[in-house]
Amino acid sequence: MQIISGIFRGRKLRFPKDIRPTQNKIRKAIFDCLGNFVRKSAVLELFAGSGAVGIEALSCGAREVTFVDNQAGCLRLIESNLRALNVPSYALHKKDSLKAIDFLSIRGLRFDIIFLDPPYRQDLAKKSLLKISGCDIVTPSGIVVLEHHRKEELPEREGSLMLFKQKRYGEKVLSFYRR
Repeated sequence: MQIISGIFRGRKLRFPKDIRPTQNKIRKAIFDCLGNFVRKSAVLELFAGSGAVGIEALSCGAREVTFVDNQAGCLRLIESNLRALNVPSYALHKKDSLKAIDFLSIRGLRFDIIFLDPPYRQDLAKKSLLKISGCDIVTPSGIVVLEHHRKEELPEREGSLMLFKQKRYGEKVLSFYRR
């Protein structure tokens, strides 16, 4: 797997063998949709796994990225990739992603972009969206991007979040929400 755009374009990323990393074409679609909104943004990657989306955001000019995953091995590989790229602004949290939303909210942190790619078919996409909408972690112009399986139906509206775009890629769907 490699970084597909920005200042780190072409650099290889190491990733854990037991996860499903976000494919290059999906990451390209995400960043094509977000465009210049990524520049100088604060990004949260929940269920980070390989951290590929957050690292791609840093490559495209994000101000900082917070990575959350419950597996220490994933976080070690993310940190190893970030150090290899000499990235100065990031945070790593070994937490359950749903619990991390409360943790970050209590600390008053807010994000311009929240990306999540939870394990498929465990209802975590819907639960995460509900949790995010109930906490004040999305900036007023913020965007939430969910990668999920096509059979996981997500609501058009969840609290203050409204679906404004969906893109399908075979079995995968990208759902974009904004406040």
